[in-house]
Amino acid sequence: MASSISLLSPSLRLHLTNTTLLAPFPYYHRSKCEMSRRSFALKGIVASGVSSMASTLTAEAQPSQGVGRLPYKPEGYNYWTWRGHKIHYVVQGEGSPIVLIHGFGASAFHWRYNIPELAKRHKVYALDLLGFGWSDKALIEYDAMVWRDQVVDFVKEIVKEPSVLVGNSLGGFTALVSAAALQELVSGVVLLNSAGQFGDGNKQSESSKETPLAKFVLKPLKEAFQRVVLGFLFWQAKQPARIVSVLKSVYVNSSNVDDYLVESITRPAADPNAGEVYYRLMTRFMTNQSKYTLDAVLSELSCPLLLIWGDLDPWVGPAKANRIKEFYPKTTLVNLQAGHCPHDEIPELVNKALLDWLSTLYPEEASLQTV
Repeated sequence: MASSISLLSPSLRLHLTNTTLLAPFPYYHRSKCEMSRRSFALKGIVASGVSSMASTLTAEAQPSQGVGRLPYKPEGYNYWTWRGHKIHYVVQGEGSPIVLIHGFGASAFHWRYNIPELAKRHKVYALDLLGFGWSDKALIEYDAMVWRDQVVDFVKEIVKEPSVLVGNSLGGFTALVSAAALQELVSGVVLLNSAGQFGDGNKQSESSKETPLAKFVLKPLKEAFQRVVLGFLFWQAKQPARIVSVLKSVYVNSSNVDDYLVESITRPAADPNAGEVYYRLMTRFMTNQSKYTLDAVLSELSCPLLLIWGDLDPWVGPAKANRIKEFYPKTTLVNLQAGHCPHDEIPELVNKALLDWLSTLYPEEASLQTV
């Protein structure tokens, strides 16, 4: 068994050696004195690997009270063709535009409690990143820059005016790199428990020259074994009980872990390409992202930045938010008692924090709304 495990890449090796059988998502780094880290890959397993089986939630979960909710549509809302791929998005409201970007394995429906409320004052867009949600499960080489290019083109071709980019988790890092590329077409950026790490993106890892044995024998063998391991994890994550368990582990208040949320995660996984997309994300995208660092991206940013942070997140604690604020002077930080997805767990507080901050960017609109 030990010789077989050695065929795995270091990150995937943790799938077998860790008691949770999960590899850590590369954007997340917690100190030893903090809460023990849960793997971000778990969300990927759940969101990308689940099937469209019926959920097993009890009737005890109640939706957020007093907050409008985006109607769930199995067929989706609107579609845009980007580089030959179908991209799903939602648009509601009028006013200065906001673009919402979901996290790893989620979709535009994860903003269900935010879109209707924000749309009362702004034109709100929420799109599904390529490979996730109702967008195509394209069989490409995934990289953070693919989603950056997608968001950049979405703003230029669909929104067509300066916007505020809002992102959760992986969507947060995508919002940052997109804002750095768009510059004058971005009025501000909002991060909710964002992915991304500080570090030296120019540091090159030392590697010995690949021998013929490694290239033609060991490498194909390693890839085949990784497919077996990831295929098992993919299958394992199809169990509805696992889906609910993972969601509840990152929602401090799990009352919003309901049928709507589970269905919005499981339905996209029925796509025939979902398994291959998951494999590519885990073996290629997830293992080569250290060159994209927060300090490098923040150094290219010039617009105001708002951090809305769930301090009880088991994956990304408040230390990262504090470091971002120290590094980037134009930052406003709002700390909330919530987990990894505060926008869905406590949408009332997130909506208020976001709208209050937006009113400082668009004082003219705010004054008209109070008349």
